[in-house]
Amino acid sequence: MDISNLITHIEALIFASEKPLTSLDVVELINNAFGFLEDKITLDQVESAVDGIQEKYGSDFYPFELRQSGGGWQFLTKREYHKTIAQLNGDKFLKRLSNAAMETLAIIAYKQPITKSEIETIRGVSSDYSIQKLLEKELIIIKGRHEHYPGKPLVYGTSRHFMDYFGLNDPNQLPKIDEVLAEQFVEPTLVNAEHFEFEPGAMLTYEPASDMAELAIRSDRPEGTTSPSVEMEAALETVSMDHSSIPDEKEEMNPESGDDKGTEVKE
Repeated sequence: MDISNLITHIEALIFASEKPLTSLDVVELINNAFGFLEDKITLDQVESAVDGIQEKYGSDFYPFELRQSGGGWQFLTKREYHKTIAQLNGDKFLKRLSNAAMETLAIIAYKQPITKSEIETIRGVSSDYSIQKLLEKELIIIKGRHEHYPGKPLVYGTSRHFMDYFGLNDPNQLPKIDEVLAEQFVEPTLVNAEHFEFEPGAMLTYEPASDMAELAIRSDRPEGTTSPSVEMEAALETVSMDHSSIPDEKEEMNPESGDDKGTEVKE
């Protein structure tokens, strides 16, 4: 079969299929459809044709593209048309899993195959309801029983529908936990002795601001050198001063004189 004819047949198969088709599925279906051909279609021919289809629909002219998702090939609309399609589907795109269900699904995805007791040990709470909901939504499946545990409990894993929903081909394409944590990790600020070198004669004062202490450094002298340890001690003494000596902003006013009744703070 000519490659141009092969491409159109592959497009028709993928478009009409209710589930993702692998390259091997396409080879089998086409060979079954044209069994009278002497030369059978090979996997290399299908893969070459698929590459051509991807290049064809990858252009900006088409609103959809050929992507490998859910373990096989599918025609999917491009990301930039999501809002438009959401208008057509209504509340379908607005449904969300609960936090408990998301936690359970994440544990199963990364730890599969896993038993219910192992899930509950990680979460610290019962997961019966979450597992039942995930089974109803066909995001997880029962993969069998654990032969080495007492009572041979059921073991759970993610379904093909889960991979299709999240655009994955297999669980190995899930984001690595180390990579996710690395994005959330905040680098510590390095503190060196030079950070505490103040100008000679600097006066440290304590001023309340929004109920938080701020350390203000004031200096009227030219630059010079000083011992960091001396200024460090002065700073610590200032920060540890007794908060009871600071007047409360809500203290009552003297109605006769208009003066504060609070204790006066000496600078």
